[in-house]
Amino acid sequence: MSDLRPMPVPSILSFSEIIGPLDKQRGAPLYMQLQRSLRDAIHSQVLTPNDVIPPERDLAIELNVSRITVRNAIEGLVAEGLLTRKRGAGTFVASRVEKNFSRLTSFSEDMLARGRKVHSEWLSKSEGIVTPEEALSFGLSPGTRVYRFQRLRFADGLTMALEHSTIPAHCLPSLDAVDASLYAALEKTGHRPVRALQRLRALAFEPEQAALLGIEPGGPGLFIERRGFSADGRTCELTQSWYRGDAYDVVAELNDAR
Repeated sequence: MSDLRPMPVPSILSFSEIIGPLDKQRGAPLYMQLQRSLRDAIHSQVLTPNDVIPPERDLAIELNVSRITVRNAIEGLVAEGLLTRKRGAGTFVASRVEKNFSRLTSFSEDMLARGRKVHSEWLSKSEGIVTPEEALSFGLSPGTRVYRFQRLRFADGLTMALEHSTIPAHCLPSLDAVDASLYAALEKTGHRPVRALQRLRALAFEPEQAALLGIEPGGPGLFIERRGFSADGRTCELTQSWYRGDAYDVVAELNDAR
C-alpha cells in the first residue's frame, strides 16, 4: 500500500508580511512609515507593476491604523507616480514606461519594443486648411490642406497618452492611410521624420483631458510637442501629446560636448 501523504499547502503572505510591520513607538508618523515600506517594496520589486493594493479599509484593519493614515500614504505614492488608481478597479502598482529621447521612435514602436500590447482609440480624423500657427510651424502657404488625427494611446489596456497630430496633406494619400501607426503610414510615402525638435513641460491635467485618460483632474502629466522633419528638410509632422505622469519616465543620454 502506497504511503499517500497530503502535499503541503503553500502559505499565502498577508500584505503586512509583504511590506513589513509598522512601529507605533517610532518618531516617524505612521503614514510616512507605510509610505516608505510601500516605496521600498516597489523599488525592490517585492511589489511589481500592476500588483493590486488592498482597499483602504482592509489595509487599515490589517495594519491596525486609521484609514486616513492609509489614505495619506497612498496619495503620496500616487503623486510620486509609483501607484495608480483605476476607476472602479482600485489602486495598483504603476506600470511605468521609460521614454528614451536619444532615438526618434513612435509610440507604437516604443511599446512594442518593451513587449507591450499597443492599441489606439480614435477620437477624430479630419481634413482641413492649415491654421496661421500651423502655417508658420510647417512653412506652408495659407490655404494648404492638412490632415488632423486625434486619438488615445493604450499599452496593455492602460491609457497612456492623448495625442493630436497634424500632417501636411502631401505627406499622405488620404486620411484612411493611417491605421495603427502614423509613422508606418508616413514611411510608406517617404515622409517619415528623420529628425525632430521636441519641447517638454510638466502640467496638471484639465478635467476634460483627465476624463479621457481615466484619471483624476489635476493629476500630473507631461506635455510633449514634437515637430518632425523629413529627409528633404521639410516639416512633415506636428504632434502634441499629453502623457500620464504616473506611467511615464523621460530618459535622455547626455555626452560631454567638450
